[in-house]
Amino acid sequence: MILVYGLGRSGLGVLRFLRKRGLPARFYDDRPKEMEVQEALNLGFTPDWNLEGDYPEVVAAPGVPLSHPHLEALKARGALILGEAELAYRLSPTPIIGITGTAGKTSTTLFTAHLLRGQGLRALEGGNVDPPLVSVVDEAEVAVAELSSFQLERIHAFRPRVAVLLNLGVDHLDRHGSVEAYHQAKLNLLKNLTPEDALVYNEGDPKVRQAALASPARLYPFTPGNSPRETNLRAALEATRAYLELLGRPLNTDLLQESLKTLPSPPHRFQIFARKGEVVFIDDSIATRTPSVAAALEAAPAPIAWILGGEDKGADLEPLRPLLSRVRVVLAIGRDGPKMAEALGGGVEVVVLPQADGRAALRQAVAEALKRLERGSVLLAPLAASFDQFRDYQDRAQAFREAVYALGGEPWTPSSS
Repeated sequence: MILVYGLGRSGLGVLRFLRKRGLPARFYDDRPKEMEVQEALNLGFTPDWNLEGDYPEVVAAPGVPLSHPHLEALKARGALILGEAELAYRLSPTPIIGITGTAGKTSTTLFTAHLLRGQGLRALEGGNVDPPLVSVVDEAEVAVAELSSFQLERIHAFRPRVAVLLNLGVDHLDRHGSVEAYHQAKLNLLKNLTPEDALVYNEGDPKVRQAALASPARLYPFTPGNSPRETNLRAALEATRAYLELLGRPLNTDLLQESLKTLPSPPHRFQIFARKGEVVFIDDSIATRTPSVAAALEAAPAPIAWILGGEDKGADLEPLRPLLSRVRVVLAIGRDGPKMAEALGGGVEVVVLPQADGRAALRQAVAEALKRLERGSVLLAPLAASFDQFRDYQDRAQAFREAVYALGGEPWTPSSS
């Protein structure tokens, strides 16, 4: 009997994956949502609200830290804590391309799956990017998995046929406690590679290069480009080439050229999606790191109403202070938004949205922004994780869009600019 700890996108995906295989499981969630519990019940699973069962394995959602007292107690009783990537690897024969890094992994994942489809393979992406890996692995000829440090810290035997390591920066210090622990979680992607596998790596990052050169896998280095998109595309090209070579197939350059004309863009990354009068609304819910938020503050039309906050990941605020001259008001949401806004300083007006419900907080944030702006932009670039108020960054983005449309925003198109 398996315990699925945490529902949401990942946990429900795991339950569907287990049901398909006729495997027994029970479920638990710290903050159960009625619709999610009902879906789990409809799938034929029962809850264990008191965590009384003895479980050899616990599949924990990535948003639940390994240090959670319940997981610690389950582990002390003999349970192995794992995540959906480990489960997918164990129970499905589909080969997996695993992609991680502090920045760029969503784009690289989407690009890699797109390029492989262009070469005639049934490649499907999943994992940290929608949908969950367990939702696509059975349907794919090859699964391309975006893997966060939260997912990689709970793998054991997981072995991708192609591993892609983009960079090792600073992130999630609130969760991992130190840069070293964060990097070690990322490097778990490499720990089970063999000489039969391939490792695509950024030779411009010294820490990545050092880790790669210690791996027994076949090495496919790439150099960074002049922009993040170019860098991520170079990584995806090497990943595509590496996987095809594992299959004994050459890269078809004519098909590649066709694929390059239709590269996808990651969802919820600096998307202008609505306007009201001369105010535009920008969804950058995926911007949870300082460089991404700095780029958004530079690109958004000023004056900016900046929606900031959630679960602080230990962000460096210093590089953002010179950009505050473009900001009319900081709208602080979530658990750590007020603290982060105060730490910014800079004399910019701060409005604290204390609502515990994330959707209510975003509705109020949009209303406060519209009171202050006659032109410019309302920018959701939260610099923080979403799990305090939302299922994930996509749920946060959807809530923002709903709030904007509820308050009179109209869909934006390039012709309306």
